[in-house]
Amino acid sequence: MNSYKEISSRTLRVAVALLILILTTGTVGFMFIEDEYSLIDAFYMTIVTVSTVGFREVHPLSDAGKIFTSGLILFSLGGLAYVGSTLASYVLDGEFINYLKTYRVYKKVDKLKDHVIVCGFGRNGEQVCDELTDHNTPFVIIEKRDHVIERIRQNPSLLYIRGDATHEEVLEQARVHHAKALIATTPNDADNVFVVLTARSMNPNLKIISRASEIKSDVKLRRAGATNVIMPERIGGQRMAKLVTQPDVVEFLEYILIQQSRDVTLEEIACKNMGTCFMNGTIGELRKNNPAEVSIIGLKNREGRYIINPTKEHKLDPKDQLFILGAPNEIDRFRQLLED
Repeated sequence: MNSYKEISSRTLRVAVALLILILTTGTVGFMFIEDEYSLIDAFYMTIVTVSTVGFREVHPLSDAGKIFTSGLILFSLGGLAYVGSTLASYVLDGEFINYLKTYRVYKKVDKLKDHVIVCGFGRNGEQVCDELTDHNTPFVIIEKRDHVIERIRQNPSLLYIRGDATHEEVLEQARVHHAKALIATTPNDADNVFVVLTARSMNPNLKIISRASEIKSDVKLRRAGATNVIMPERIGGQRMAKLVTQPDVVEFLEYILIQQSRDVTLEEIACKNMGTCFMNGTIGELRKNNPAEVSIIGLKNREGRYIINPTKEHKLDPKDQLFILGAPNEIDRFRQLLED
C-alpha cells in the first residue's frame, strides 16, 4: 500500500513537471527563434500550439519557427496524453478525494484544545476512541499504518494524523502542547516508551496513560514519564477470576461503568469550583444543603489518597475530587448546586 501511494504521488509530480516543461520550452523557444515575439506572444503561441486549437500565428513564422512548432506539436501530443491520463487516474482512483478529506481533517485538528491524543488504532485504541466518543471528549488519533488509516476514514467523525507518534513533529501536528492527555495503545512496549518520553519532554503537564504488555515494562514507562500504566492481559485475568469468586460485584460495576446505564452512572466532580457556602464545610453539611438525590461513595484528597465512603465529619477541600453515584440528571443538579 505504501509503495503504491508513493508511486502514485511521484507519477503525479512527474506529470505536472512535464506540463511545466512543455510550456516553458515552447515559450522560450518562440522567444529565441522569433525576434518579434514578446513573452506574452510566445506563451500564447505555445498554448495555441500545444492545445492544437488551430488559431493563426501572432506573427508569421520563419522556417526555423515552423520546424520548432512541428516538433513542439509532436512532443506535446504524447506529453499531454500522459498528463491527462495521470490526472484522470489520480481523480478516479480516489487520491484527490482522500487529499481533500485529509485537508479538512487537518484543519479541524488545528483547532483542537484540551483534547486527548490516542497513539495507535488497534483493538485497544479503537475501544479508547469509542469510550471518549461516548463521553463527548475531543480526541485525535495518530496512526502510521495505511490499511488502518483507510479504516479510520470510513468514520468521518474521527480526526487523525498520519505518522509515527515517536516523532516530535507528528506530536506537534497533533497539538500536544494544547492537549490534556495522551494515551499510548501500541502493542510494542518499546514504541510506547519512546512515545511517552517524547510527549513528556514536549508537555510536562500532560497526563500520559500507556499500555504495557510485559510486567517489567511498567517501571520503564513510569520512569519515562507515564502517569498511569495499564496491562490489558493482567486486567483481563483478574476480571475472569473475579467473575468466579465475586460474579455479582463484577457485573454490578460493569453495569455502572461499562454499559453506561441511563438510570444510574458514576461521575467524578472537582471541588475547585464549589461555592463559598461549602468552603471548609463538611460532607455532612454538603449532603444536608444539597438536596440532589445522589450518593457520595468516595473522594480523592489533595494528597492523592482515596477515601471510600467518607464520613460526614470529613472537611471539604478545593483539591478534593468527589465520586458521585446517581441518575445523570441528579448528578447535573448536584454539580450546579455545588458550584453556585
